[in-house]
Amino acid sequence: MKLSFLLISALAAADAFTAPAPRCTKATFTTGRVSARNVELMMAPENEESTNDLAAVPAVTAAIWALTSTSAMAAGPDWGIFEGKTLSLLHPVMMVSLLAFSVSTAVLGFEWRRQRTLGDEISSIKKTLPDLGGASSIAEALTAAEAAEARDGALILKLQSAIPVEAQIKDLQVERKDLAAKGPKDQHFSQGALLAFLGTSFAIEGPLNTYARAGKLFPGPHLYAGAGLVCLWALAAACVPAMQKGNETARTVHVGANLTGIGFFVWQVTSGIPILLKVWEKAQWP
Repeated sequence: MKLSFLLISALAAADAFTAPAPRCTKATFTTGRVSARNVELMMAPENEESTNDLAAVPAVTAAIWALTSTSAMAAGPDWGIFEGKTLSLLHPVMMVSLLAFSVSTAVLGFEWRRQRTLGDEISSIKKTLPDLGGASSIAEALTAAEAAEARDGALILKLQSAIPVEAQIKDLQVERKDLAAKGPKDQHFSQGALLAFLGTSFAIEGPLNTYARAGKLFPGPHLYAGAGLVCLWALAAACVPAMQKGNETARTVHVGANLTGIGFFVWQVTSGIPILLKVWEKAQWP
């Protein structure tokens, strides 16, 4: 008898996940449940032992249902620390850090541009200087002009007015030397490459973390700004080969893409503040 009741209970639990069985003469299956009255009619107890066996049917049935997994009970994979507060806060921390890193990279780019164009600027200013008559400096040419037997007043005035210009040229030469010693070209290239790698990586990590926590993404300004920023980084990097060949159009596009990218970055960080507050409130440590 015990075996019979266990078999009936197992069939009742299994019937919850299949189409309802046809009506039987002694047992009725309705949405996976066996009518207690039909069980009594089907398996009428003959003695006290049978009555005790019948009383165990609800407990056995409940145990079978509890051990049976269903799709409705599935809560999705456990992402562990990846969906916790630790890694969720890593994304905004990295974004703010990379924004500052992006500004630093842009400054290095402008320093390299300055170093590269200083030579042309110095050459252009030198063309405004008067003829020094073989002298190595304005001061030397002025001394020679004043000591000449036939003083040339006009030349002396030109040389005196050129003294500030000569000082400007010397300042520019010192600036170019200092920039060359700093090496902004190599630093700009290295930081730009690292920025593109880390920025793209965490632009992907952010949506993955959101999906791990919420099971879906939330399209909006924050997501759009991040996607646009990655595209601008790719455009700026694509201009580098042409820039190395002296293409000014590529340089203009490169600078424009990076400056626009900084604007997108600011937008992305500010639009992420409400998301950060929600993560801080709802996500759990670690």
